Amino acid sequence: MNHGPENDVSPKTIEEVYRPLDRRTFLKGAAASMVGVAGLMAALRPLLELETSGISLDELLQRHYRELGPEEMKRILAALAARAEKEYGVKPELRDSRPLEGVEFGYALNLTRCVGCRRCAHACLKENNQSREDAADIEMSYIRVLEMNKGAINLETSTPYYDADSVPRKDKYYMPVQCHQCRQSPCTKVCPVQATWQEKDGIVVVDYNWCIGCRYCMAACPYDARRFNYKKPALPREAINPVQSYLSNRIRPKGVVEKCTFCLHRTREGKYPACLEVCPTGARVFGNLLDPESEINYILNNKRVYILKEEVGTLPRFYYFFDK
Repeated sequence: MNHGPENDVSPKTIEEVYRPLDRRTFLKGAAASMVGVAGLMAALRPLLELETSGISLDELLQRHYRELGPEEMKRILAALAARAEKEYGVKPELRDSRPLEGVEFGYALNLTRCVGCRRCAHACLKENNQSREDAADIEMSYIRVLEMNKGAINLETSTPYYDADSVPRKDKYYMPVQCHQCRQSPCTKVCPVQATWQEKDGIVVVDYNWCIGCRYCMAACPYDARRFNYKKPALPREAINPVQSYLSNRIRPKGVVEKCTFCLHRTREGKYPACLEVCPTGARVFGNLLDPESEINYILNNKRVYILKEEVGTLPRFYYFFDK
């Protein structure tokens, strides 16, 4: 038997071969094992942006959010704020909003009261610093309002394309759809780099510094609740909301997937989501599912509650209900 150098495998070499795939390994070449050219190009995006100065070396080598210490996060927030000021002329009040103890957020929407005005979708755009270059950018909103035929809950016959100036229309009702913050979230399971996960207050978040833009999460979401930034957000200086959070409404780079976070930069500080505050009919209810006296629990215990696509088993924290 030949025991020459070519057949000598040390324990260290075996450990390297079988070590778990981390982000840096992924970006250095393991992405080639992903299925399809689109997946490979998505995985290589951070390296390509590094070549064109789209991102810094510090951003490329940044550790996962859940591994960052306070000083590291402070440095990252300062760098992001400086970049936003340079690119948009506004220096944001950027912070890292953490979950509150004893809180699990839930949302309910009254289909009897919703009139389809889309004020929630417009408020979402403004609050979350999404692109607002033209009228088509309303499609980037995390909230899609569907016009439905009365007497039916059939998404196949619904449409998000209707004239909001003439609502409510006869024989129609309206169903806003956004991220359901699922307990069994398929989107988090398919992410190849763990850029999206569920926090202890139930909110499913995305680290936009970690996302490689492969869009697997978009394909996995049964609610079409995620959006892909095909272009750099077009935001005039006066339209920017400066109150921002790292995992929430900071200005996202081109080429990442983004989503509703129940406005965690607001709700983790005791405020309501922006979409709820602008609703003219009081159709939206938000609160703490762990508080038996909360308004959201009153709805769940006393109203006729409907779960969208219940059959897919996502166990959402977003509910629909009727007055009667």
